[in-house]
Amino acid sequence: MVADNQERYSLYILHSESADRYYVGISSGPERRLAYHNTFEKGFTSRCRPWCLVWFRQYASKTDAHAAESKVKNWKSRKMIARLIAGELSI
Repeated sequence: MVADNQERYSLYILHSESADRYYVGISSGPERRLAYHNTFEKGFTSRCRPWCLVWFRQYASKTDAHAAESKVKNWKSRKMIARLIAGELSI
């Protein structure tokens, strides 16, 4: 159970059509984070703009979101991420 004042975190997946790459992360505001990735001047995401938010799932805690992020990143598979986005897998 989540207290009303507790911040929820989301696992999110961004896609860069120009680079055909995925980016997986967690945030308490996926839309706000998308804007950051599309404007920040340094790092991996700055080289692959523009990014689109293609999937996200909200979790009750940052710990749960981080565990889901680790699972997806450990897949190391574009096919698995595409299946997750398509709704063929759940985490």
